[in-house]
Amino acid sequence: MPSAKLLSSNKTVQILSDAEKGGYGVLAAIVYNIEQIIALVKAAESTRSPLIIQVFPWAITFSNGLLVRTAAIAATDASVPIAIHLDHCQSEDMVRHAADNLPFDSIMVDMSHHEKAENLAKTKELVTYCHERGIATEAEPGRIEGGEDGIADTADLSGMLTTPEEVEEFIDTGVDFLAPAFGNVHGEYGKRGPVLEYDRLNSIYGYCKARDVRVVLHGTNDFPEDDMAKCIKGGVSKINANKLVLDTYNEYLKAAAPTTSLTKLMEEGVDKVVELTELWMHRCGSAGKA
Repeated sequence: MPSAKLLSSNKTVQILSDAEKGGYGVLAAIVYNIEQIIALVKAAESTRSPLIIQVFPWAITFSNGLLVRTAAIAATDASVPIAIHLDHCQSEDMVRHAADNLPFDSIMVDMSHHEKAENLAKTKELVTYCHERGIATEAEPGRIEGGEDGIADTADLSGMLTTPEEVEEFIDTGVDFLAPAFGNVHGEYGKRGPVLEYDRLNSIYGYCKARDVRVVLHGTNDFPEDDMAKCIKGGVSKINANKLVLDTYNEYLKAAAPTTSLTKLMEEGVDKVVELTELWMHRCGSAGKA
């Protein structure tokens, strides 16, 4: 398959292939600033863990791509494998711009706001576009409800759990990673916590494994450790993280900002992200795997 040859040295593909074979999950953590980039790399190096640094399209428009290039420099200089990923890219033009002009190893082609037939057609076209440039791709069969800071809120869309038929349809687009909906949501779960359909996940993983496609977990805010372990055991290799590794950082900023100097705020903010990221790298089983 031509795309497989082009992607043979792709960082995200290599990292997730190793994770699937090893039975562990790799954090794919969203960053919003340079402190978080520094912290994630520090955590990965201290635990000897592979890592995927993610940005939302917001980061491209906000910094004219500077934040992405900064992350790529940090990844290149790191002593462990680190890939750079664009998450939830909902604009065809932005996918092409990112693929042509920025140092991404992988891009999530998120056309889930279109009807399914159009979603599949646009996904296939953009997957091909990315593959021709050596960039791996991710897509979301079904529809994961909710929203996060940096991506469009889909709370007004009815959540649809991923079916085996949809898995096959999306795999046929040539996509490399799939993020299924099996009870997970973007944003907050509330007091009840996640209610996940593990049988559905296991079935989806079976289809994906047979076609050499990796499975991605979206919606990990406030995720319990045992649920994470079950998802990884169910075949998930890429663990998307936002508040999962930024919770204590956000709390620290709110409490300390009024009375703390900017430099100290940045330095101690890094420490907060490092601490939580290291914890989840151990919990996901990636520590010591780099």
